Amino acid sequence: MRMVLQLFLFFLLLMGLPDWYIYRNYIKRCTNRWLRYAYWLPTIGLLVWMALIFLMFEPRPKAMNFMSIFLITFLCVNVPKAVFTLLSLLFRFIAKTLGRGFHESWLAGAIALYTMGYLIFGAVMGKEYFQVKEVTINSKDIPEAFNGYRIVQLSDIHIGSWEGNTKAIQKAVGKINTLQPDLIVFTGDLVNNLASELNEFIPILSQLKAKDGIYSVLGNHDYSLYIQWENEEEQKANLDSLKAKEAQMGWQLLNNRHVKLHHQGDSIALIGVENGGNPPFPNYADLKGAIQGTEGMFKILLSHDPSHWRREVLPDTDIHLTLAGHTHAMQTKILGFSPSRFVYPEYEGLYKEDGQMLYVNVGLGYLMFPMRLGAWPEITLFTLNTEPTK
Repeated sequence: MRMVLQLFLFFLLLMGLPDWYIYRNYIKRCTNRWLRYAYWLPTIGLLVWMALIFLMFEPRPKAMNFMSIFLITFLCVNVPKAVFTLLSLLFRFIAKTLGRGFHESWLAGAIALYTMGYLIFGAVMGKEYFQVKEVTINSKDIPEAFNGYRIVQLSDIHIGSWEGNTKAIQKAVGKINTLQPDLIVFTGDLVNNLASELNEFIPILSQLKAKDGIYSVLGNHDYSLYIQWENEEEQKANLDSLKAKEAQMGWQLLNNRHVKLHHQGDSIALIGVENGGNPPFPNYADLKGAIQGTEGMFKILLSHDPSHWRREVLPDTDIHLTLAGHTHAMQTKILGFSPSRFVYPEYEGLYKEDGQMLYVNVGLGYLMFPMRLGAWPEITLFTLNTEPTK
């Protein structure tokens, strides 16, 4: 409840302060009082809408979609106003310092309009702007038989956010299959909350093809921790249903266990753990149990939360490559900067330390904010490369 109140107050400030500044310095000059009144209508409408959401919201698919529409509208209206306000103040200060004006309000307005256009692009097209990132993994420990082996990583599909938009998921599946991977792995958060979110997408996700199969792990959302269940049995039944649906699609779930992948007379270990997060995220990972029997092999770990790498993988194991997701890079990256860096030391891309590697995929889907800006939805294609022994 405290977090909800803090979020409400943040939105209220983001909406109120720019409106007060713009009205006081620009709108108030208007001689037509009806136009002055009309300026406040969008703000009042958003305020009522916001109050209804915060008072009545439940983390169910239809309520989530309703909130998503609100968030897009809110951001497209109020972020440009905030940008205009900040730039107007900055340009006024510069003009005062220089001792002459330079049409600062027009310049601030132009940049604010560009910001609105970029937000609309992120909402309309950005969340479906699927990008293939190609990454080569070099290691002398990769068996020669696996040189050139191709692995596609997917993460954070959040299928409930795509309700009614099977066309977009079909587009992503088609793009993945054209890569002709040897292996496909999924690193968690298949759903937002409910296993039933998958129903309309099962025929599409079942089309994913890889020579050595499709393997997955669970993410924090897959446990459906953000729903008020009547009892634990209902929650468990939902998780069991999700597992059954993954099996129906031909995905093999690695819950704290490993499989050995054989290729041309040699093998590597693919290990999967349940979500291994920091509070408030659950930690069900049993890494020690999952890696038993993989000694001396090249190891790839699927672990949803990248914080698991620094907490347990690096200090306690010799796992060569960890694949994670979870961060989404907060679905935003502007000029190479993502606010995720304030939360996660490793939030996007490839990291190396003491011969061990972590790759964080920013996800294929989206949650809450129905947009992506710069942190485009990702399909990662890894190619294993055996380095010559020195």
